[in-house]
Amino acid sequence: MDSIIDRLKNLGFNTYEAKVYLALLRQHPATGYEISKESGVPQARAYDTLKALEANQSVISIGGKPTKYMPINPNELLDRWENSFKESVTFLRDTLPNLSNETIDPIVNLRGEEAIFKNARELIYRAKKSVYIELWQDDAHKLYEALKDASDRGVMVRVVGYKELQLDFADVFQHGMGDRIEQTLGGRWMIMAVDDEEGHVALVTLNNAMPTGVYTRNAGLIMVIKMLIVHDMFLLDVESSLRPEMERVYGKTLLKLREKILGSEQTVGFH
Repeated sequence: MDSIIDRLKNLGFNTYEAKVYLALLRQHPATGYEISKESGVPQARAYDTLKALEANQSVISIGGKPTKYMPINPNELLDRWENSFKESVTFLRDTLPNLSNETIDPIVNLRGEEAIFKNARELIYRAKKSVYIELWQDDAHKLYEALKDASDRGVMVRVVGYKELQLDFADVFQHGMGDRIEQTLGGRWMIMAVDDEEGHVALVTLNNAMPTGVYTRNAGLIMVIKMLIVHDMFLLDVESSLRPEMERVYGKTLLKLREKILGSEQTVGFH
């Protein structure tokens, strides 16, 4: 019974109102005196409570001397509360954002492998339209089921794969320098943009340090994350189609291009 009273209080009744309404469900029609005895609410408070419940149309009086009361059907009462709750949520959803000039877009820090991959899986399972991700073969098994589920639901899955990552349900753009990047950088990364609404960036391993990452709904950051992945895909696809010509101009592994952009000291770690 206490759990029912608690739930009724969550929906707007106070303790006396909940007890009186439940007493009326068990025994009706009933007088204020009878309700007080059945509910355990002091008689003086029982009358006040009945008036309050009658005012908000949770009980009705049926006249007589003394006055007797009937409860509103529970389904009718709950339907009324449900509709009112939905209307309030809809109103507030439309109104509250307009009260601030700034939208608060969270950036959440992620620490540890478990937190990183748990968040990544949740994002993928929420995906409705698209998942763009950069992923190493070493880590693919941790996201395989979530990515496969997304693909089966009709979500477009596009992957930059490192170290010969293969997925039979998604387009994978192979990055041939996974081993060298991991050796030079000292770890692996995972980058993901979902539905142009959520972003996830993480260093999965880094010189045996604690894996760290961030999750964001900031539109600007998500755009940057997606563009980084898309530009990698553009370059990898062009490179696979025009490799002889590109190597003629830029050398093996496009070394001259890397030196031109990154300098001679950091020619491997960033791509």
